[in-house]
Amino acid sequence: MVRPCGLVTARNIPVPLKKISVRVEVKGFVADVSADLEYRNEEASPLEALFTFPVDSDSAVYNFQATVDGKTIVAEIKEREQARDDYDDAISSGQEAFLLEEDSSSSDIFTCRVGNLPPGCAATVSFSLAQELPLEADGAVRFTLPAVLNPRYCPAGTQGPHIPQASAPVDKPLYTLELEAHFHSPHGISRIQSNCQVTPVEFLNPDKTSAKLSLVKGQGFDRDLELLMFSEKIDEPSAILEAGLGSAAPGTLMADSTVMVNLFPRFPEDSQGVPSGEFIFLMDQSGSMGTSMSHGNARSRIQCAKDTLLLLLKSLPMGCFFNIYGFGSHFTSFFLKSVEYNQISMQEALSKLKEINADMGGTEILQPLSAIYTTPCVPGHPRQLFVFTDGEVFNTKQVLAEVQKNSPNHRCFSFGIGEGASTALIKGIAKAANGSYEFITGEDRMEPKVLRTLKYALQPSGTGLSLSWDLPPGVEAVLLSPLPSTLFNQQKTIVYAQLKGQMDPKLECGVTLKYSLGAQPIQAETRFSLRPVECRSSSVHRLAAKALLRSLELGPDRDTEQVKRRLVEISTQANIVCSQTAFIAINKELGQAVQGPLIHRDVPLCAGKSSGSAGFPRVCGFAAPIFGTRSDSARIPRVCGIPAPIFASCPPPPPPPGQMGIPGSSYRTRLGSAGFPRACGFAAPIFAADDESLGLPAPEEPPMLKLIVLQNADGSWTPDPGLEALLGLSPGQVRGGLPLEDMDLTLWSTILAVIWLNAFAADSKDEWDLLVKKALSWVKARAGADLVECVKAGNRLLKTSVLPETLGL
Repeated sequence: MVRPCGLVTARNIPVPLKKISVRVEVKGFVADVSADLEYRNEEASPLEALFTFPVDSDSAVYNFQATVDGKTIVAEIKEREQARDDYDDAISSGQEAFLLEEDSSSSDIFTCRVGNLPPGCAATVSFSLAQELPLEADGAVRFTLPAVLNPRYCPAGTQGPHIPQASAPVDKPLYTLELEAHFHSPHGISRIQSNCQVTPVEFLNPDKTSAKLSLVKGQGFDRDLELLMFSEKIDEPSAILEAGLGSAAPGTLMADSTVMVNLFPRFPEDSQGVPSGEFIFLMDQSGSMGTSMSHGNARSRIQCAKDTLLLLLKSLPMGCFFNIYGFGSHFTSFFLKSVEYNQISMQEALSKLKEINADMGGTEILQPLSAIYTTPCVPGHPRQLFVFTDGEVFNTKQVLAEVQKNSPNHRCFSFGIGEGASTALIKGIAKAANGSYEFITGEDRMEPKVLRTLKYALQPSGTGLSLSWDLPPGVEAVLLSPLPSTLFNQQKTIVYAQLKGQMDPKLECGVTLKYSLGAQPIQAETRFSLRPVECRSSSVHRLAAKALLRSLELGPDRDTEQVKRRLVEISTQANIVCSQTAFIAINKELGQAVQGPLIHRDVPLCAGKSSGSAGFPRVCGFAAPIFGTRSDSARIPRVCGIPAPIFASCPPPPPPPGQMGIPGSSYRTRLGSAGFPRACGFAAPIFAADDESLGLPAPEEPPMLKLIVLQNADGSWTPDPGLEALLGLSPGQVRGGLPLEDMDLTLWSTILAVIWLNAFAADSKDEWDLLVKKALSWVKARAGADLVECVKAGNRLLKTSVLPETLGL
């Protein structure tokens, strides 16, 4: 009997994958990533190893190859079924073979097969990918190396993606990870931050336009690795022109120059939205939503969603319509159809919200979506759909098709909750229905991101988008990615175009974005040089090809043979994988056929915590290889609102004297599991039952949320002893402090509540800004010319110093 050696799983089975090496190069909003996966067969029989891993759905995976005994075998890209047949034929004939393909159910899952690896032999599989990077609200470009690939729920009788189940000890690394990252920015890099232990940043030139760092050796990889690059002028419109490949066939996408245009629309400050609409909130209540948000954030996913819905319900405008759906293996709704938002309907919804939990089984989102779409829209109230889910679904492409089919009737805003949420699902449904998306992981709080999105939904959006090009004679621009039908204020939008013709590098050209805000026409021009940048990896070309492939895969004719042939053609030209192709490499120079029975090994994921009532394991630790981004995902831990530097490995300093425990103090930190300060803010849930189910004591409701719970639907606060206590006042002080003898008590209570939030919860303004604006509109309609004096009187009573200008007075 052969005794297993090397790294083993909990079942005493060797792990054939030994090491992952990753190299990252970030240039502006583009990252080029190369990875080497080192395998060794330590068993007595030939081995087939299968490794399933996540990538960002917008990534372009290219250049797959294998190295065996010093010989490099470059893979070919072929039609998917042909590549699979070639792989099976090679394995059956005793040849070593390697296959890389996208999962048929979701574009953010890839599978790598290493077949017929002889006993005692080693092989290195290498591939590269290019990806777009998101821009955070604080001006950081984010690169994420995902560590988590969650199981995808499959109903009985269906077949979803093959994802190895967790089966290895948590405290035993399955394979080592090395990472080196280079950063480039033409305007200089101000700082780089990470949520993991990395070496100090090394700037490579005096003007700090280039820098590098690497992952500290021995760093545990039990969370998504995040790198943030801060740079000057990063949020200004720009364009990158990349030269074509001289080796490519003339007239093809890879032969001509390609331009990547980064648009940042800025709407006029006087742009006014229409405070109406039908707001439908679709909340995932599957068992996996019962797990905690992250290692350092013990709040459960369902709890974060419930607290966020509370703020959303308080922030809706009077007169709109709303409904809340919950889904798992089945779905329910608070109301039979959307109801008008008023005090009675809001209170009924809040009462029902307290009762929901992560107790509805699996994650089947298609049924509730179909039910919502078959419900008639409310005339005069544009439908806005908010989807909250951890994204553990198997039929992503079906869901995207359903959303896109109904896109003319609504906008969809999606939120991926927790590590491992499917980027294909979260990004896909938002893009399909002209909305926006957010990812909430790690130490991040869901509330500010969701409330920021509600602002998008309430504000005007740009429509009727078009581009006009200022190009020299003989040069033509061919758009490769479709323009979005909707544009949001200061939201980054990327478009790609192929430039055909002879270009003079001494000249400059331009592209003008045109759109409408209601009846108001808007246009903004971006200038760029016709001198293309050289890029060995042709990242911009590959991302442009990926955008073109994605538009075809989601288009109305996606299932036709003509479109499938076009997909294979583009995929082959750009050498990137799509739904219709795969990479295949065969070692045809093997001296003799591999002998012996072939054994199959799934490279396991590290065992995590049980997820809840559905019984799915929560995948964490050393998970599958991990490439991609989550736009606007987890925030880096912050102290006093300032991100913690990557080289700060020591504990945070003590709080300033007198600020410990003061409501509204900006110093609210505690150490997270990685030793980084964690921004706590008002993190305690308003509904604490789920925290108790996780074995945690239910924390006391924070004052801010207690105060918000008391707010009426119209924005006002009714005088109440509980309100006085929250404001730090004794019974009767509200009435005793009236600035005017005949002043309405509700009006006075509302002014005091607004002052308190501005004074003591200023660092959570993103969470209460909309509901305070609603309150101020209510106040201004009733207070008249005495409002400024009322604010001064409120400051005296509450011992605060909020300026009338802060309240827009």
